[in-house]
Amino acid sequence: MRHGCKVNHLSRTHAHRVAMLSNMATSLIMHKRIETTLAKAKALRVYVEPLINRSKEDSTHNRRIVFSYLHSKEAVNELFREVSQKVAQRPGGYTRILKTGIRHGDNSEMAIIELVDYNENMLKDTTKKAAKSTRRSRAKKAEAAPVAEAPVAEEAPKAE
Repeated sequence: MRHGCKVNHLSRTHAHRVAMLSNMATSLIMHKRIETTLAKAKALRVYVEPLINRSKEDSTHNRRIVFSYLHSKEAVNELFREVSQKVAQRPGGYTRILKTGIRHGDNSEMAIIELVDYNENMLKDTTKKAAKSTRRSRAKKAEAAPVAEAPVAEEAPKAE
């Protein structure tokens, strides 16, 4: 029984699971978005968010700790140079999981996991929405009613 065990083992041995999460975290940092199963995405979020949090303070100690998890110099440099600049003001929640449906082969739930600050579609300014219009008939009739003006008399041309 699993009484109180909070780690999703993903049907893998410890070494296989750690290697898989390390590779997935490296891919996420390098490509900013990956598609995987929902269970793996949830496990990856728990794995990668503390690493992103460590990257906010660039020190040799933090770089070595992150390297011990990722095993990739390029990913560590990308994380500490570019990603840490974008997440500097964010207090947490560096990743987003979007469900994409099911995989036809085995019916497993698929998801996209991405870094929040790198999705340009969701970062667009949405404050420029149209003014909310109401459907009050009396107000529109009062505004739309033409104001009756006095007819202007045309002057006849003067004969000389």
